[in-house]
Formats: sequence, C-alpha cells, structure tokens
Amino acid sequence: MRRTMCLMDDNEKNWKEALLRQYAAGEITWHELRECGFENYVEVLGGLGELGLRPPIAPMEGPNRAARERGRALIREALKGRP
Repeated sequence: MRRTMCLMDDNEKNWKEALLRQYAAGEITWHELRECGFENYVEVLGGLGELGLRPPIAPMEGPNRAARERGRALIREALKGRP
C-alpha cells in the first residue's frame, strides 16, 4: 500500500502545487489529495487549470464506464458555474 506524505512547508501554495503535479502525473489519487487537505474536486480541477495541467484520465472501458461518464458530466456542469 502506498502512503502519501502530506508535509507542509512554510508556503502552503508550494506543497499544494507539488501534490497537484503528482496527481496530474498519476502518482497519487484523489483520495490521497483529500487526506492532504483538498476539500472538493472542483478545487483540484481549478488548481490543475491554474498550473496548465489536466487531471489523469481513467480508461473508458469496463463495468464502471457509465459511472465515469456521469461523473464527468457532473464535473462539467459544476465548472460552468465557476468564475
């Protein structure tokens, strides 16, 4: 089992950026981001956008495909209302 170290330095922005970069690279999961202080996925997507990064994308195959498609649709709708 992989353990994520949520070590904060003097600059919260630096460690959040590092975590977002790890997430975009597929090195850590959304669950691990939550353990490190991210409260919602819209915060993660906004942070990725500010860094010019994209979230990792799960393959669209298998029994969870419909659930992932619904989740993506919900995320798109939530982002439409974001300033």
